[in-house]
Amino acid sequence: MPKPILLALLVFVLAASACRIDFAQSNTPAPEVTEEINIPIPDSESIHLTLEFGAGDLSLSPGAEGYLVRGTATYNLPAFKLEIETNAGDIVLRQGESRVSGLPNFENLKNEWALQLGNRSMALEIRAGAYQGRFDLGGVPLTSLDVSDGASDVTLDFSALNPEKMSLFTYKTGASNISLKNLANANFVSMVFESGAGNYKLDFNGELQRDASVVIRSGMSNLTLVIPAGCPATVRVNEGISNVQFPETWSKNGTLYTQTGEGPALMVVIEMGAGNVQILP
Repeated sequence: MPKPILLALLVFVLAASACRIDFAQSNTPAPEVTEEINIPIPDSESIHLTLEFGAGDLSLSPGAEGYLVRGTATYNLPAFKLEIETNAGDIVLRQGESRVSGLPNFENLKNEWALQLGNRSMALEIRAGAYQGRFDLGGVPLTSLDVSDGASDVTLDFSALNPEKMSLFTYKTGASNISLKNLANANFVSMVFESGAGNYKLDFNGELQRDASVVIRSGMSNLTLVIPAGCPATVRVNEGISNVQFPETWSKNGTLYTQTGEGPALMVVIEMGAGNVQILP
């Protein structure tokens, strides 16, 4: 989704993203500011990291050695100033709060977070609005991952195996363009993906460590599943989906599509009002 469209949609999602901006006061860009972010690892048995991001560009990657989070926040509107709240093992990074008034002009506004995550086990929660996200969570020890966003353009990659068992991975999005890569490396037990109309690609390459279940609920969408050859997998679709494309090596029995193989199994249930489903090796 082009950036101008994403930015134009921000006004409709800010109220839900905890970023309330008073553009009646000023929406004129100020001099650009870049703030350094250095959050130490808290002395707590459990860590819950929450990122609340309204609009702009958000990137995540591993590599914050000795820290929970390191990186920068760059913005040219004072209302976008990053706020950090810490309460023992609960850490929240959020866009600054103001009040929305009128329809703002985002043409010259900038809001970018470039964050690295450390190697301490954590539950990660991302709450975002209309934005562009580029996430590489390879090797980050996540016990759970919960993503909720509005109209967005997101690529999320588990480029390396999650060393922690992820109990639950949930992703809820609006009308978006979402690509999730190497999902087997997420090391999840259960995954739930919910969306509006859009284009969605769920790639289950990587190293599946155990049997895993996935539930997909979507509106009228184009859904692509990448399931490697040799991975035992079943995909069940609801009766409303008539356009399902699948490899010749798969078998079909009613609404159940099956691939035989060895090792941990992947079980996928798709609930869609209408749309297209394509299964690729």
